[in-house]
Amino acid sequence: MAHQNLVILTGSGISAESGVPTFRAADGLWMGHRVEDVATPQAFARDPALVQDFYNRRRRQLAEVQPNAAHRALAELAARWDGDLLLVTQNVDDLHDRAHAANPAAPGFDLLHMHGELLKAHCTITGRVLDCPGDLAPDQPSPFHPRGTLRPHIVWFGEMPLHMDRIERALGACDLFVSIGTSGAVWPAAGFVQLARHAGARTVELNLEPSQGSRLFDERIHGPATEVVPVFCSSL
Repeated sequence: MAHQNLVILTGSGISAESGVPTFRAADGLWMGHRVEDVATPQAFARDPALVQDFYNRRRRQLAEVQPNAAHRALAELAARWDGDLLLVTQNVDDLHDRAHAANPAAPGFDLLHMHGELLKAHCTITGRVLDCPGDLAPDQPSPFHPRGTLRPHIVWFGEMPLHMDRIERALGACDLFVSIGTSGAVWPAAGFVQLARHAGARTVELNLEPSQGSRLFDERIHGPATEVVPVFCSSL
């Protein structure tokens, strides 16, 4: 069957093979910190120096990693896709961006970071976003408001993911939904497969192991992303 409208969701599993740490380790910590200490608005209000330092270090680590075969396969798919292709990533790294910059996509392609981006910051007063390739100080002044400061452009716990209206419209119109490298445990992304199924789309999971919602997919292919994603993309 030929598909026209494709929505792809990616999670930490696709970047893990590039050396990007996954969200939580087996001990429940995120790069040595409790999530509550570095990934909530309350943590930023309580200790902005700790939070800014955490994301400054993560931002610097991006220079040490490169897109892998899975990122490149998706970029190649986007370059030749005839219909609409929306790539939604839960990852805050820039590996998808770099892969697609090296292989320009067809006009129907769009890439959305639903949980924000490490290489951007936004104003605490206006919400306006700007590029942020370097470190942020604890009280980094905002260029957009005299009383504003800059914080990482990251969706923290208790905050609404970005671009949800756009994502939900695409899921309601898609005829193929593919989930790659996700645990199926983080909402609202965990519910995307059900929205796609309701729209009548074929649903496919590509993951290292079955996710929490694996049974909801029409097709399940398990293995390392660098192996299963290129093969699947070539089959479309």
